[in-house]
Amino acid sequence: MLQTTPFLLVLFLALGAHGLSVKKCSLTGRWVNDLGSNMTITTVNANGAFSGTYHTAVTATSNEIKLSPLQGSLQKSPNQKGQPTFGFTVNWSFSDSVTVFTGQCFVDDNGKEVVKTMWLLRSHMDDIKNDWKATRVGTNVFTRLQSQE
Repeated sequence: MLQTTPFLLVLFLALGAHGLSVKKCSLTGRWVNDLGSNMTITTVNANGAFSGTYHTAVTATSNEIKLSPLQGSLQKSPNQKGQPTFGFTVNWSFSDSVTVFTGQCFVDDNGKEVVKTMWLLRSHMDDIKNDWKATRVGTNVFTRLQSQE
């Protein structure tokens, strides 16, 4: 009996560690960021490509804000764990600028999905002398919007 105790202890620890595996975060669905912008990502295909829409809550232009398309790619590799890295581009429908985002989808300690991103926004400039003010950089944190069914 004494010899089986270490074996059972190791078996119990191994099975228990399996239950502590990284929770999977899924990019598909509806998200809202810390500024109130909304993003919807449709299905991610087998190669990691995805598309969706983005409705920003903030803009530097006086144009009416419109829903804009986004296209992206999710890292798909044998080493990918449950909290994927990704990148996507938003081609703004209401202005002459484009934004690229890169980030990662996490599941926090409470089981809540969170998307952390960094972005670069490039605005059109009529003259190369104004190029210095053409690019902005920032960060956003997105949380999943729960369906209202």
